[in-house]
Formats: sequence, structure tokens, C-alpha cells
Amino acid sequence: MSRSRNLETICAAAGVGVDDAHNSVAPPLHLSANYAWNDPCEKPQYDYSRSGNPTRSQLEEALCALEGAEKGVVTASGMAALDLVLCLVSPGELVLAPHDCYGGTHRLLTARAKRGQFDVAFVDQSNPETLSAAFARAPKLVLIETPSNPLLRITDIGACVALAKKAGAITVADNTFLSPALQRPLELGCDIVVHSTTKFINGHSDVVGGAVLARDASIGEELAWWANCTGVTGAPFDSFLTLRGLRTLFPRIERQQQTAQTVVDALVADDRVETVFYPGLASHPGHDIARAQQKGFGPMFSVEFKEGVDVLQLLRATEIFTIAESLGGFESLICVPAAMTHASMSAEARQIAGISEGLVRFSVGLEHEDDLLRDISHALDSASITTSDNVSLFPKQAAKQCV
Repeated sequence: MSRSRNLETICAAAGVGVDDAHNSVAPPLHLSANYAWNDPCEKPQYDYSRSGNPTRSQLEEALCALEGAEKGVVTASGMAALDLVLCLVSPGELVLAPHDCYGGTHRLLTARAKRGQFDVAFVDQSNPETLSAAFARAPKLVLIETPSNPLLRITDIGACVALAKKAGAITVADNTFLSPALQRPLELGCDIVVHSTTKFINGHSDVVGGAVLARDASIGEELAWWANCTGVTGAPFDSFLTLRGLRTLFPRIERQQQTAQTVVDALVADDRVETVFYPGLASHPGHDIARAQQKGFGPMFSVEFKEGVDVLQLLRATEIFTIAESLGGFESLICVPAAMTHASMSAEARQIAGISEGLVRFSVGLEHEDDLLRDISHALDSASITTSDNVSLFPKQAAKQCV
């Protein structure tokens, strides 16, 4: 690119008008599994779609431009992206991870560690003292998730990077909750950014995908080698749809976070609410750090209701908010992390992380804010019960695996 462009323009213009074959404005979809060689001794740019595909390359280039990365790999899912990063760690080396991370991340790290691929330590990264103590163990890789899922704790990326550099560790940031529209961890010193592109980047809840984006080209090449070796690369059609969804990232997330702030303000004023976890609130412990390292507070928040609210009935009574896992789509979603997204964590791990049975996570979509406010108000009225009726939410449920 000859001139620098704003991120909004990069989103809107990625792949537009670059088709040399037929001059199509929209980028073509390349579904071919393999590509012809002109000569058996001259390998072409693309030979097999697991190794490289023109459609996937366009998405990778767009995401690299948005995050300021030198090399990126689009993967089949967000978990595939995270697992790809773990290829950089060897047996006996330590991965430092947030104690309140996404349940699927906790499950993967725990399972890999049990098989001896590496050691793992889960720590409260929002606490400078515990973080410094953890770095004394000389980790090889540090995973940051900020805001955290589902409690939206904020980790000071710059401070964490400084500790990682002293320890010689690779710093990886999961930027799924904010996307490059609201946070750019590579600018703050991180080495790698991972995404579940299923969420805000695609934004339409119709494609599962992931991405790993490296600030240094050599690390990016190593990740690309492992991606080809293990076959975790994303499909061309999924890449095509994700690139199409990416084009509206900025207007979507701007509208969504504006509505989220309105809904949060209403919930803070409701007597039936115990705590609202949202970095946009001045009372949030990480508010000042979030203001410094983010361009906005995002459309995600969680709520702890008072004893007189039956949380399960609250979810059942919503009409616009859909009970579902995932986040970041055009539609508003609601879930109970303890029973859904974080069910694969042990009860003890959830307790340490502060994820209670009554915590409710909201992902705000593109519906009108007045309708969302009415929906929550109606659901809260329906869910208000006497204290004596309020029992454990999941007394006999067998823990299921989170998606």
C-alpha cells in the first residue's frame, strides 16, 4: 500500500477491485483445493489450499493491516488459533494464563498441560503483585485476555509486556472481546494477537473462524509452518464470508457499544442489581487502564443480580436477547457462564475466578436500545422472587462441556 490508510478504510476496501482476471469489484472466491504448477521444479505461490489460498490470504492481509502485524494465519476456529500459538512452547516450559479466561481456553491449557506439552499457571493478571510473582517463574509464553471473559477484568498490557520482556517471554493477547477497532495489542508491545473471528470480526454469527497475527515476520512464518503442518488453516468460503463481515466492523461495534452503555446505565440504577461488570463505568477497578489502552469499552458486560432474582427465569423471560453462547454478532445474546461458556471449568476454578452461578453475561447487538431496555425490564419483573424461593441454580445438573 503506497499511502497509509485509516483502519475504517482498510476494513471497507480490503480486496475491493483487485481482481486482475475479470475486474470484479467484489473479490472472487477461490474454492480450488489445489493449483497447477507451470513446471515441476518451480513451486507456485499457491499449490494446495491447506498451505495457502488466495481468498484466505486476502483476509489475512486485511487483519494484519488492522492489527499492525507482519504475518498472519487464518485458522478454522478461535480455539485452533490459540492451539496454534501453543506450538511455540515446549515440554517443561511455562505458559502464564489469566485465571478468569474463557472456559474453552482454560480447558485447552489444562488438557495440554496434563499431557506434558508444557506447564501452566493461572494467575490474576489484574493484580500487579500476583503477576510479578508469577513472572519470577520465568514463563516462555504469557497469554493476556483483556477485557477478560466473562468478568471484564482489565490487564495493563504495557505493564505485562514490560515484565515479559525482562523474562524473555512471548506475549500473546486475545483481542476477541474488543477487536482491532477498539484495541491494538501489538501497538502496546505484544508479540502476537489471537482472535476468534467468529465474534466481532465476522459479526454475523454464521462463520466459525480464528486468526493468529504476529508482529515479527519470523514468528509469523513459524506459526504458518505449524498451521500447514497441523492443518488448522481456515476454509476459503469461511474466509470469504469473514472478509465480507469485516467490512462493517467499525459501524457495528460503535453502535453496539453505545447501546451497551445505555443498558448498563439503566441496570446500575436498578435496585435488583448487585454489580455490573463493565469497564466503561468509572467505578470499575480497571476503568482508567481501559481508557488508556482501549478506544472504547465495547458491547460486552456481565451482571450479578441480588438474591431476589431467579437468574434462570430471567433468561427464559427475555424475548429479544437470545439464550446462546458466543458473542459479538448483530444479535443480542445472553448466557449464564457457569452453566454454558465456562461449564468445562471445575467448580473450584470458577470460584477462584469469581464466576458465580448467578453471573449473567450480555452481548449487545444492533437492536434499538429502547427495545432492549424493555426486554430486560420485563424479564427482571418476571424473574423477581422472594428470598426463600431462591435456590441453587444448578443443584443436580451434570457439568457439560462449553463450546
